[in-house]
Amino acid sequence: MKKIFLTVLIVSVALSAVVGIVVILVGNFGEFESRVLMTTFSITCASILGLACGPAYESGRGRPAAITGIVLAVLAGFSWLFIIWADQPLTEPVVKSIMTVTVLAVVFAHISLVLMARLERKFLWALYTLYLSVAALAGLVLSLIWFTEAFESDLTFRMLGVLSILVAALTILLPVLHKLSDTKTDPAKIDAEIERLRARIAALEARKSSSAGEEV
Repeated sequence: MKKIFLTVLIVSVALSAVVGIVVILVGNFGEFESRVLMTTFSITCASILGLACGPAYESGRGRPAAITGIVLAVLAGFSWLFIIWADQPLTEPVVKSIMTVTVLAVVFAHISLVLMARLERKFLWALYTLYLSVAALAGLVLSLIWFTEAFESDLTFRMLGVLSILVAALTILLPVLHKLSDTKTDPAKIDAEIERLRARIAALEARKSSSAGEEV
């Protein structure tokens, strides 16, 4: 899964560079060139969101959140391509739905990365506070998308600023707390890691035996 998103990311970035160089050399930046550039940008963003979900998916920590994030990232990518290449203006509900999917894709990608942190019990307050802050920020953004007139006020934008700062601060703090947490000495977690590795080794041995049988 990670290889797919990484390949798509590399191709889209390379294509963006090629389009940019061609536009500079030719000197003609029309509607088609704009759409191609926006297409590669959308694919790049979707790939980054998918890659962010990769570690949680592969490690098994928060796999449901990672799978949800990957699905939303792909859906958001295709949705923006639909907007870019649509010949007719889209209706407001469709645009708002696409924006909603995009916001949720970002949220689940962020949560997937956060789930990789292993914290001691005394640091869990930071993780729970981050969850609540992300949920509140996402809810406020979605409310502004769907009910702009009802929520558009000075207080709303102040709350957006406060929650954004809180999410950013906790996101930066979490890796530090992860480093400070001595979770490797927890016997229960060590036993769980041993069992996980044994299961992985057994699966690899079974795959090796199957491959050897097919060769014979």
